[in-house]
Amino acid sequence: MVIGRSQLDAVRARVRDGREPWRSAYEKMRTSRYGSLAYTPHPAEVVPCPPNAGPPSCLAEREDAIAAYTQALLWSVGGDEAHARKAVEIMDGWSKVMKEHTEGNAGLQTAWAGSSWARAADIVHAGYPKWGAADVQRFKWMLRKAYLPAVTAKVPDYNGNWELAMTDAAIGIAVFVEDRELFTESLARYRARVPAYFYLGSDGKLPKPPPGGTMNTPEKLAAYWFGQRTYADGLGQETCRNFMHIGYSLAASGHIAETAWQQGVDLYGPTAERLRAALEFHARYQLGEAAPPWLCGGKVERTMGPDVEVALNHLRNRMHLKLPETEKLAERQRPAGTDDLFVAWETLTHADNPGRGSAV
Repeated sequence: MVIGRSQLDAVRARVRDGREPWRSAYEKMRTSRYGSLAYTPHPAEVVPCPPNAGPPSCLAEREDAIAAYTQALLWSVGGDEAHARKAVEIMDGWSKVMKEHTEGNAGLQTAWAGSSWARAADIVHAGYPKWGAADVQRFKWMLRKAYLPAVTAKVPDYNGNWELAMTDAAIGIAVFVEDRELFTESLARYRARVPAYFYLGSDGKLPKPPPGGTMNTPEKLAAYWFGQRTYADGLGQETCRNFMHIGYSLAASGHIAETAWQQGVDLYGPTAERLRAALEFHARYQLGEAAPPWLCGGKVERTMGPDVEVALNHLRNRMHLKLPETEKLAERQRPAGTDDLFVAWETLTHADNPGRGSAV
């Protein structure tokens, strides 16, 4: 999963010793609405999520999944069993009723919620035997039936943050339900999509087309890249859309590669320079550097969320690469909280935490 046992051990020790930024990150998580023992989940049988809108169940599902993950972390780090019980309450509530997702944003909705569900379930299942076997199996069945069909759908011509977020959920679910075939498919999707999303000069004059898609001419690629026709190392397919979606893609890429790393597969290595370039390129402008005229007409939307900790941790602390701009951005954001979608508490879990062991 995204965080391994040795990393959780390090987090416990740092929080216990009052070390920063982990202590402040833990307190931010503990005092958040997601960390309350009075948190009330709102499970639904069907979650319909049309584009750009949706009923309350769309928001509730994403929030409940983050709450389950938050409670699982609070139990694992702080030791209060009440948080494990709350995580189980939330997960059981959903697995007893959830059947399907509908409408146009089903792929993103299942990606965002599914990734958090898998992380929460993995932590609780690994160390809390009071989550009964029958309940665990019911939760696994929910993930297989109500999430996997959507997150494994083919979306080659969609904006790339879709497939990366979907793969984030798919690989996390694969680890939790112990599905080797799904795990292998998720590795392949990462290997194909990341080079088509983040550009390097070694790709040639044009970005790589999205795998299996129709964006395969200079004109189509320029339109797909939101009007951008000059390509520089680290540029992303959605850079000229906004940095919020770039952040989603950076976070998802880090989650996928980290989950694979915890399972003994190195996805980082072959994409390290691409990820480093993308992180540095966007961090520089997110921090305030003026965009040159060739980049998005000189205007960029600096809306990146708390999205860099996982990839930064690996590239800097395991591979010893230099990422000065990304380090500045991470330090400015710390202690990073949650985007209320699928990124949560990653200063706590991954800031300067390179430990590697078996997955939780």
